[in-house]
Amino acid sequence: MTTQERPLRRTVQVLRPHLRRHRALVVVGLLALLADVVFRVLEPWPLKFAVDVVSRSLGADIAATTGISQNAGVVLVLSAGALLVIIAGRAATNYASTISFALAGARVSTELRSRVFAHIQRLSVRYHSRSSVGDLSQRLVGDIGRLQEVAVTAGLPLIGNIVTLVVLVSVMLVLNPILGIIVVLTAVGYLLLSRTSSPRITQASRSTRKGEGQLVGSAAEVLAAIRVVQTYALEDSAARAFTDGNAKAMKAGVRARRLAAALERSTDVLVGIGQGLVIVSGGWMVLRGALTPGDLVLFVMYLKIAMKPLRDMAKYTGRIARAGASGERIADLLDTTPGIVDRPDALELGRVGGTVTLHRVHAVDGHGRPLFEGLDLHIPAGQRVGLLGPSGGGKSTVLNYLLRLDEPGSGHVLIDGHAVTHTTLSSLRRQFGVVLQESVLFAASVRENIRYGQLGATDDQIEQAAKLAGAHDFVMALPDGYDTVLGARGDTMSGGQRQRIAIARAMVRNAPIVLLDEPTTGLDPATRAEVSSALEEASRGRTTIAVTHDIATLIGLDRVVWLERGRIVEDGDPRVLAQDPGSRFAQWLASQRETEAVR
Repeated sequence: MTTQERPLRRTVQVLRPHLRRHRALVVVGLLALLADVVFRVLEPWPLKFAVDVVSRSLGADIAATTGISQNAGVVLVLSAGALLVIIAGRAATNYASTISFALAGARVSTELRSRVFAHIQRLSVRYHSRSSVGDLSQRLVGDIGRLQEVAVTAGLPLIGNIVTLVVLVSVMLVLNPILGIIVVLTAVGYLLLSRTSSPRITQASRSTRKGEGQLVGSAAEVLAAIRVVQTYALEDSAARAFTDGNAKAMKAGVRARRLAAALERSTDVLVGIGQGLVIVSGGWMVLRGALTPGDLVLFVMYLKIAMKPLRDMAKYTGRIARAGASGERIADLLDTTPGIVDRPDALELGRVGGTVTLHRVHAVDGHGRPLFEGLDLHIPAGQRVGLLGPSGGGKSTVLNYLLRLDEPGSGHVLIDGHAVTHTTLSSLRRQFGVVLQESVLFAASVRENIRYGQLGATDDQIEQAAKLAGAHDFVMALPDGYDTVLGARGDTMSGGQRQRIAIARAMVRNAPIVLLDEPTTGLDPATRAEVSSALEEASRGRTTIAVTHDIATLIGLDRVVWLERGRIVEDGDPRVLAQDPGSRFAQWLASQRETEAVR
């Protein structure tokens, strides 16, 4: 398979399931396209008859072989009427085919975009941690948009042009083999040129799309961290990196367009040679009486119509190559297998009691180093447990295992005795309310941000959750209360306000298990106290697993587990451990209090 055929074939494979669902539109478009070809073939004949009858009227010695009236006026009127009907028919069929294919293209691209977005959401957290959000967005919007555009502006004309070329060459070979062969040789010359140029155009187009994707990713990364960029005065450095990437993408794009332009101009020269040969050969045949002037006009018009597909195919080669590069990027994304999916026999969990068990869990970190070595942990329903230990010890990883955002290399993770790998993801994740260190809010109203915790929640339930989370008062002070639309990621609110809305979102879920991942980090003491109070309310009566360094939160828990070197090295009541000077927890408390005293 050539470098050009591979991306095009993969693109067709991606589109085929969607095209099948809209085959009626595609069939209508193809039928209209075939009708358009018929009208193209018929279009020169009225002019042939008109030229022949005028030539005879002027005294030319032309045999009356047409079988139609030799009255010049009648022939001219009939020819004009026939030409009008043919042109009107072409316009109607061309319109029908264009609309049919445009509708099919729009519907296919809409379905494909939804399919790709759903697939992206199913990919693992590990995949997303390695991928560029900007590049994924470019594939989702830019590449699929290019596929749709090219399907309508290049794919449709290409199909019509190929059919037109085949039909016209066949007709010309029947009418006059010599002139028909000239057209065939011209087409063969184009195919040789295209076979040489197309792979290079495809490769350049692939480089262009890759460069554009990296460019969007770079821009998205900088804009997402704009506060850091401005704080450290990195604007010039970021601009230089963006400019370098922009220049590389531009060079690849210019090369692709230069190659496409060279193919187009070479095709123009080839077509000119073919037209010259037809005029010389056809003119000589007219002088010998082997052709009528109308026949020569017919062949010249046929040649013009037949050569247009060659010019168009040269013009569309670059567009189709770029579409193939875009389609290949989409295919690469769809070929990425989600690491975590439902098993065929997955169990639909009802509401659980909240017992959590990790049994002989072994795992490695992202660098291949041992993370857990036979980890065993049992948390009874309703117990509130804090996870502590050195950075990189796997505390947050435990939470990911419970949510099945990641999976261990071996061992079992169980909820109420059910292995999480044997349950459906949706029913498993319904069992958890989660509050993270960075509470991401969406550009929606406060009410909707809380309702994301439980999509069926009523307004009363939302407000009650906000009250329990200590968010109701400041929400009511907003311009539109619960209907106030937040900025992107909730950046229009303070860190403590964002956390309390996130806690309300977790509380409205009313889940039996609560997971807390450093929810008070970065907050000032007063705000931390308010958030901690809200968290205590959120965890009351529920199994709670907290990854936190907040002393007040840890002391109020039922149990503290110290993770180190892949194992639990300390496990007990935090108040008891705090009284034991030799315990890691007591030593950690002392160091934390010393640090706070210095502050």
